[in-house]
Amino acid sequence: MLKQRLALLALPFLVAAAPHDAEKLRDAALNDDIAWQLTEGLTTEIGPRLAGSEAEARARDWAVRKLRAMGFKNVRIERFTIPGWTRGEERGEILAPFPQKLALTALGYSGATPDQGVEAQLVAFDSVAALEAAPAEQVRGKIVYVGHAMRPAQDGSSYGYFGTVRRTAPSIAAKKGAAAIVIRGLGTDSHRVPHTGTTNFEGVQPIPAAALSNPDADQIERLLRQDQPIRLRLLITPRQLGTIESGNVIAEVPGTDPKAGIIAIGGHLDSWDLGTGAIDDASGVAITAAAAKRIMDAGRPRRTIRVIWFGSEEIGGLGGQAYFNAHQNEPHALVGESDFGADRVWRFETKLNTGAAGLTTKLERVLAPLGIAKGSGNATAGADLGPWARAGTNAVDLDQSGLRYFDIHHTADDTLDKIDREQLAQNVAAWTAMLAVAANAPENLINDSAQSLPK
Repeated sequence: MLKQRLALLALPFLVAAAPHDAEKLRDAALNDDIAWQLTEGLTTEIGPRLAGSEAEARARDWAVRKLRAMGFKNVRIERFTIPGWTRGEERGEILAPFPQKLALTALGYSGATPDQGVEAQLVAFDSVAALEAAPAEQVRGKIVYVGHAMRPAQDGSSYGYFGTVRRTAPSIAAKKGAAAIVIRGLGTDSHRVPHTGTTNFEGVQPIPAAALSNPDADQIERLLRQDQPIRLRLLITPRQLGTIESGNVIAEVPGTDPKAGIIAIGGHLDSWDLGTGAIDDASGVAITAAAAKRIMDAGRPRRTIRVIWFGSEEIGGLGGQAYFNAHQNEPHALVGESDFGADRVWRFETKLNTGAAGLTTKLERVLAPLGIAKGSGNATAGADLGPWARAGTNAVDLDQSGLRYFDIHHTADDTLDKIDREQLAQNVAAWTAMLAVAANAPENLINDSAQSLPK
């Protein structure tokens, strides 16, 4: 009788440990609906969530309510400040040689035109390098156009290369005295829907900076081939708001072994203001939270899983840096972010320390049935958790297909209807399997030699 009573007392602990069978949890997650409910709720009940805006603040409060209702512990907001910016009017047109309107949108942190707009001759370049090599006399007082040849890629690699057009061309044009700049937006679609995104004016007064839709960029380039002078009028009226508040939302699944370290996962809560931020990145915060809840509901893991919904990622990863600055002295065992839409995960990458090397084989085994292969590169942990990977913390990337991501990214078309529910569930299954392995791995995943990055 005593043995039976002791066995019954021990049962809750056995039940808590046994469900962390990664394969079973993975397969159950293929029927997940939690991520869809979160994505639908965030995009419907909040909508666009520009960094620092009132909508981003409402999104933080919404996230706290949802995460607490889901059963997460230690749910809180960690606030920080950012330089504020808001969009205004944005119109453009070709005045000569053939008058017509242009579909464009201001880039984040663009300067403003005068109230009556700006009119000037267009000077065009096919790359950032060509603009950089141009003498200032060729650019001064003109409206600059910079094109590029970005194409779809499963790994999204073309974005990193051609992204310099958006990130640096406006600053270069400003330093050379340009009146304004328009670029071919960083998109792979053929829709008349321009792609926004942030730009950086380094040590120079911001000038009006806008992105054209791909069809409008094509139109400009056809006119350029006719070798006739082109004259544009732009009206772009954003405002710089000074220092304003943003914040990260944090929730936890407490682990049984505090010395085993923290697994930090998540995505970013903010979005651009043109669409409702479904693929970028409501789906990412939903995928990671849904996976963490599945681990939590199965029983208490060895390691604490910390779910972070970062603020102000779109304007330079400011929430990620704020989190790193605040928590860099806490032992993080592994990090990973979902911020590339919700299409099927096809590859995983790792960046593991010697003590964690054994995770690779375990992850290969549990992810292969989902059609996910091991890549040959190193995990970066995304914009928000990248500081941890660069400082020496273990990292895992679960890479989604990017073949259609840049058709939608940073546009008014980033809406809930672009989410495929079956592929969304496959993402949750992949993250659930990865967490089941990493959160309960017996290996020591803490890298004692990891160095903090400068603040």
